[in-house]
Amino acid sequence: MNTFLVAFATLFATVGVADIAFIFAALTKDNTSVQRRAMATRGVLVALAILLFFAALGNAILDLFGITIPALRTAGGVLLLLIAIDMVFARHSGGTGTTSEEEIEARQSADISIFPLAMPLLAGPGAISAVILLTTGARSHLEFWLVVAAIVVILALAWLTLLIAIPIQRLLGLTGLSVVSRVIGILLAALAVQFVFDGIKASGLLGGAA
Repeated sequence: MNTFLVAFATLFATVGVADIAFIFAALTKDNTSVQRRAMATRGVLVALAILLFFAALGNAILDLFGITIPALRTAGGVLLLLIAIDMVFARHSGGTGTTSEEEIEARQSADISIFPLAMPLLAGPGAISAVILLTTGARSHLEFWLVVAAIVVILALAWLTLLIAIPIQRLLGLTGLSVVSRVIGILLAALAVQFVFDGIKASGLLGGAA
């Protein structure tokens, strides 16, 4: 259960469930509810396929490039920490969202389900890194499947959030979203630092190899 909760909290922040409704609502304000539902469903399914791909082949990808698990945990922790800092200080980056250029291109597209919804909004660099980090760190088949379950639950939650994007936007407003994002950012920062500690310890650099 602890594995599931860590995976859930990490993916909740890196996927950006709390703020994706605002971006989706802005990009689909001229679409009908049927069109928004279709794009949300298609985008979530594509993002799920992407994240499950990296979950299944994470170890193979690391072996291909000669990357060790301690190195991945340390690098992943640093990346997640940068994302957390952006969230706490309300700064915009490409780690969990779109760049200004990507947003302009998306506004000119009739269907945003693949780009930018599926990637990079849902399955962005932060989420992909987190998935590889969590699955390669699993110590048993049970822990691996708990991470997979967290991926499915997070994207199901994201799908529900997208379906009610406009009402959520009106309810929370910018202030509400900012509060939620900052709280999640603080929790993600603590998780990120723990990943860095675990990676350095497992590397043996400090004489404390696990």
